[in-house]
Amino acid sequence: METIDVAIVGGGAAGLATAQYAARAALRAVVFEQTGTGGQCTQIIDLENYPGLNGPVSGEEFTERFERQARNFGAQIRLERVRSLEPSNGAFIVTTDEQRYNARAVILATGARHRELGAPGERDLRGRGVSYCATCDGPMFAGKPMVVVGGGDAACDEAMFLSKLSDRIILVHRRDRFRAQKALAQRVMENDRIDVRFTTEVESIHGAPNQYGIDVVDHVVLRSTTDERREDVPVAAVFVFVGSIPRTDLVPFAETDHAGYLVTDATMATSVPGLFAIGDVRNTPFRQLVVAASDGAIAAHSVSAFIDARYPA
Repeated sequence: METIDVAIVGGGAAGLATAQYAARAALRAVVFEQTGTGGQCTQIIDLENYPGLNGPVSGEEFTERFERQARNFGAQIRLERVRSLEPSNGAFIVTTDEQRYNARAVILATGARHRELGAPGERDLRGRGVSYCATCDGPMFAGKPMVVVGGGDAACDEAMFLSKLSDRIILVHRRDRFRAQKALAQRVMENDRIDVRFTTEVESIHGAPNQYGIDVVDHVVLRSTTDERREDVPVAAVFVFVGSIPRTDLVPFAETDHAGYLVTDATMATSVPGLFAIGDVRNTPFRQLVVAASDGAIAAHSVSAFIDARYPA
């Protein structure tokens, strides 16, 4: 069985940042990713709010740079699906589809998947006007009509953010009241740039070719949940905030919060010694690429200290 210092499960921005910093700390760091690196980053058309970028780049190009940098520092990236993680004698047995590894520490960077509406057109137009991150993609639609779907804190927060970019924001919620904190909900209701539609659902999302012949969001069909009335509404973007599901299946033995996210301390350590969590899989208050990268740097530093203490030279 091959022994490595740290197994990094997940090759998104958080995992690649960890790999870079861990390799620079002279740790044998291996990133395990099922299909390809980048994670949700690869769905971004124009990434423009990451520090240091001189103009927007595609998520794919950004991922290529990130991966190249990690490899240049000596990190290994293996396209192997991790099937299980098992604590064993103070270390971990990492079982992939290919083989088993003995890892002195594990950093979980498996992220979370967005809950989908399930509306026709949603998946086809994802990344082409359908988005799950207003901070990431909102500026591309400045001055244009946009729909926000959801009734919790995230939906209200993002609607408020988008209202700074456009005076035509429609916030759609299928219930008759918000689930968000009262103060936040009140600010939304008082914002004259946000048109709140309670007891309303997005029934379908429709696209039309842009100047390059690529289908992008063109309009949505809204349906009343009380009387079934339907309305065609022209919009440039649909932002969906109906919750997310953290990918924690590999570590059922680690502590999670009420929403299912892994609980970590400031060092990114979980309740299990030697197991660290970073990015969207942990209970972080803000989910952005720059935050995920920061988590990775912190976790790599923490893992280095953990291994030095447990395995003194």
